[in-house]
Amino acid sequence: MAQAVEEWYKQMPIITRSYLTAAVITTIISPYNLYLNPTLVVKQYQYWRLVTNFLYFRKMDLDFMFHMFFLARYCKLLEENSFRGKTADFLYMLLFGASVLTGIVLIGGMIPYLSASFAKIIFLSNSLTFMMVYVWSKQNPYIHMSFLGLFTFTAAYLPWVLLGFSILVGASAWVDLLGMIAGHAYYFLAEVYPRMTNRRPLKTPSFLKALFADEPVVVARPEDVRFAAAPFDEIHQD
Repeated sequence: MAQAVEEWYKQMPIITRSYLTAAVITTIISPYNLYLNPTLVVKQYQYWRLVTNFLYFRKMDLDFMFHMFFLARYCKLLEENSFRGKTADFLYMLLFGASVLTGIVLIGGMIPYLSASFAKIIFLSNSLTFMMVYVWSKQNPYIHMSFLGLFTFTAAYLPWVLLGFSILVGASAWVDLLGMIAGHAYYFLAEVYPRMTNRRPLKTPSFLKALFADEPVVVARPEDVRFAAAPFDEIHQD
């Protein structure tokens, strides 16, 4: 059993493995040293809180294991499929999502009637995970899924099913909604807007690309099989 878990862990791509490891490590650290507190960040220069609030989920229990399953599953699916060979782009997506979520919470905390709700959001780890779920669902909309064996649906509706379940069990809907907002912002700027205007506002910085030696994805072709040339618009697509 232990060997199987070790093998499963080693086979994870680097970003997924690093995120999962950091989430487990934070379980032994007091959450008071990790949560997002703008006052402590600005006045006492505790800048690490801008990062650690995305790493802490909760103390190790059954609910923690559930969140780790979600994190490992959808983070790995994205990194191994949509971002295969593009590790720097995947990390940039997470950084973009974290920045959007942080900005929403900070700005929301200054808006009357909303400040009380946003003041309660001191950890954004679940929202970042939900963002990954949202992006994956948009990129794989036709995959059939089942919810607790009760009903089936396509992946395009997965975020809404999870949001409805959160409301049903009495959890805060803000966590899921923030993840959906960040995920939609990324998907629109990375996928939809470039197709509309042929411009890419989200470009991975060169220093991030330099951190990872992304390997090209090579697909083996059977012998003696001829392939038609790609359409002209695909050849010149960004």
